Parts: sequence; structure tokens; C-alpha cells
Amino acid sequence: MTQPYLIEFPKLGDSSIGFISVTEQLKNIPFEVKRTFWTYYTPESIVRGRHAHYQTEQVLVAVAGRIIVTTEMPDGTTNVHRLEDPHMGLYVPPHAWHTMQYSHSAVQVVFASHAYDEHDYIRQYDQFREIWKA
Repeated sequence: MTQPYLIEFPKLGDSSIGFISVTEQLKNIPFEVKRTFWTYYTPESIVRGRHAHYQTEQVLVAVAGRIIVTTEMPDGTTNVHRLEDPHMGLYVPPHAWHTMQYSHSAVQVVFASHAYDEHDYIRQYDQFREIWKA
């Protein structure tokens, strides 16, 4: 089973003129993007996510601020990733329980492999553990 991993996007430019980072279909992101969304103005005390997907793959990017992403795989492997550089993304595979905590100024862009479908979500942690129990 694929584990979450960091993706480095190209960082073009320099500090005197600024930077641009890009991705093209299937170049840096390992799936065809079917949905893109962003989160912002999330209070620092709020933990978002708290779910897993049956099928959806995602790449999370902190385009501003800091996001702490905790992932747990069905085998119990957990990782904590600190996203705070807009040219770095975190690949989150299907079946990964994930939570996010944001700095107040954080803006997160998410690239997803599937359109929104409520049936693709596992929203209860106990259910997540039960589905993939060894």
C-alpha cells in the first residue's frame, strides 16, 4: 500500500522577482485531477479532515501559512508532515485517515483524483479501523 509522501514542485524565479511553481497533468501529481478546492481562514483551534477515502487520492499544498497534516494508514503507520513551503505538496493516498491543523493565515489547495462523492468518505475513526482490520 502506498504511503503518504512529499512532492516537490518546480520553484522558478528568485527572491528579487518572486517565484512561480507549476504542475501539469500527470507530471508531479500522480493522478488525473478531477477536483480542486481550497481552505482558508480556519481558526488555529480547529482540526479539519478527520476522514479517509475509499478511492480518492489527494495532493495538499500550503500555498500560504503552515499546515500540520497527520496521516494514519490502515496498518497503523502514522506520519506528521509540516507544510509551509508553497512548492511542496503532500500526496495522500486512498485509505489514509488524515487531519489538518492550520495557522490562521494558512491557505490550502487540494488536488483530488475524484469529484466529490459522500459515499467515498469514511468519517468515523472507529469505522476506519474496522474496515481495514488485519
